[in-house]
Amino acid sequence: MKKKFMLEGLDCANCTAKIEKEVNALKGVESASVSFMTTKMIIEGDEDKMADIIVAAEKIVNKYEPHVKFKAL
Repeated sequence: MKKKFMLEGLDCANCTAKIEKEVNALKGVESASVSFMTTKMIIEGDEDKMADIIVAAEKIVNKYEPHVKFKAL
């Protein structure tokens, strides 16, 4: 299953790399990519775990960029 998100207000390229690394390490994630230029995140993973993955991914984003708005596309 693939989900796409807009990370409104993302303004740190270094943070983007950290977010991508941590989201990729989540259980059930097959791949995750975060683009600093487009401020989009794409997560591919286990459909049964996707709800938990999304919650965890949002927490990771907020850890590095607390002001970012995490919106599903």
